[in-house]
Amino acid sequence: MRKYVPKDNVQKKPYYTDRFWVAPQVPKFDVSTDDVFAADLRAIKAVAEVNEAYIQVDQMVVMINPNDNFKVAQALKETCDYNQLSELSAIDWLADKGQFEVFYQFLSMSKRKRIRIKCFIDKDQAVESLNPLYRSADWAEREMYDMLGVKVNNHPYFKRILMPDDWVGHPLLKTYPLQGDEAASWYEVDRIYGKEARDIIGPENRDPAMVDRYDTERFTRLGHEVAKGTEYDKDQAETKQTYQEEGGVFALSKFIEDDAVVITDRKR
Repeated sequence: MRKYVPKDNVQKKPYYTDRFWVAPQVPKFDVSTDDVFAADLRAIKAVAEVNEAYIQVDQMVVMINPNDNFKVAQALKETCDYNQLSELSAIDWLADKGQFEVFYQFLSMSKRKRIRIKCFIDKDQAVESLNPLYRSADWAEREMYDMLGVKVNNHPYFKRILMPDDWVGHPLLKTYPLQGDEAASWYEVDRIYGKEARDIIGPENRDPAMVDRYDTERFTRLGHEVAKGTEYDKDQAETKQTYQEEGGVFALSKFIEDDAVVITDRKR
């Protein structure tokens, strides 16, 4: 049995104090030890320059120049039978190298092999979209831009996918404030009520360990809901849950919490 570790306030405790901590590398092996990967590497070298190649955790990792990403992906699909682009994203190395590491994860279902293609780009440099080759690149490339700010050329619908279109900054950058910046703290207030309501409502609380049951519009007053504009105090009685509106589904009876019975006999 594992030793019990208190989990009080666990959401506020970081796992790593060094936000630029890098995990130790697992062993790397020469590509020549695998005949299939060796043939795939020759196909890649036929269309692009390879800076480094090795096998790690049963998959081949190939470092290329960023301008060759489309040619390499095309060779993998059309020549080497890698029919899936299962993942693509980027890693923020701006503080250490002044660059992003962009990676593409390919899968060949016929060979049962995986290849990871990697390249480094400068902060303002763009990569070519792989959407014409792999449709799975569509949303992944948009997310890479949305979260990290990595630009993609010739994407058919290049816009944010998770954050609002007018959001300031890219939340997965290591320099992005953990609790959001000035724009983030006022975003919902400004959009819904206008900047003139800032003094009345106050900034958003983005502390994940904090739930305010007495916020301005009672968004989080579960079990203590009141109509908008209703006066209330901290001693208000709990709202009974019925879980069905008046005139609801005819075949179901209304659930009333006080009439509920907890079944203790598991064989019943």
